[in-house]
Amino acid sequence: MAERYDIVIIGAGIAGMTAGIYATRAGKTALILESRMHGGQIINTVNIENWPGDFKVSGAELTQKIYQQTEELGAEVRYEEVTAVKQSEEYASEKDADDEAKPLFVVETDESSYMCGAVIIATGTEPRKLSPKQMADAGKRAISYCATCDGALYKGKPVVVVGSGNTAKHEIKYLENICSKVYHIHHDDPIPKDAAAVFVAIGRVPNTAVFEGLVDLDADGYIVAGEDCRTSAPGVFVAGDCRTKSVRQLVTAAGDGCVAAQQAAGYIA
Repeated sequence: MAERYDIVIIGAGIAGMTAGIYATRAGKTALILESRMHGGQIINTVNIENWPGDFKVSGAELTQKIYQQTEELGAEVRYEEVTAVKQSEEYASEKDADDEAKPLFVVETDESSYMCGAVIIATGTEPRKLSPKQMADAGKRAISYCATCDGALYKGKPVVVVGSGNTAKHEIKYLENICSKVYHIHHDDPIPKDAAAVFVAIGRVPNTAVFEGLVDLDADGYIVAGEDCRTSAPGVFVAGDCRTKSVRQLVTAAGDGCVAAQQAAGYIA
């Protein structure tokens, strides 16, 4: 028989761990499922200077503190990859105040399955990768997805930025103050042979494919939800970079985690 929790949170980045903190503070049992390592994309950032209360902190240090807080407050973290989320044939109760029965959810992973009254999706995004042609062209040169994180490693050296949008322009402007030369090329253009590193700025992809059919996605694959973090599926909430939003920062991810957890707790109360 599947283990049962009040809330299952998918993803242990800033949004997911914050959701775990607020879910347990609301008196709910919470399980956080993470396919890789807690912390998400920020864990490799050397210096974070825009997290309130910390003038300068590494991504690893910040995420470890939040992880410890999450566990100490009672949320459980397991490292399993979610393969499906489905509505169960079982119901949490006969009827609620709105005269509607609320179905339970089954969250399936590569190792087990869990039942819960509400789901919070906090799977974030990942960088869009170089084309096979450019990967071969790059050879053994370093590939980075964050100029702010890694630019200082190539001080005084030539580098290349791949991309054509606003992110690429921001990366170029930042690197021009550090590197001896910054080449700007587009997707599939050849990589200059003297470049010491390749900075990739061709967009990000939300990790939401497994939820297609469960919740509404926009044309780019982001989960459609407003500031209340409610998705199109009752009982399923979303937090962090994988939802439709205009600003994607650590603080907005944490804010989403708080809102999603409170909404989920209210839904199953």
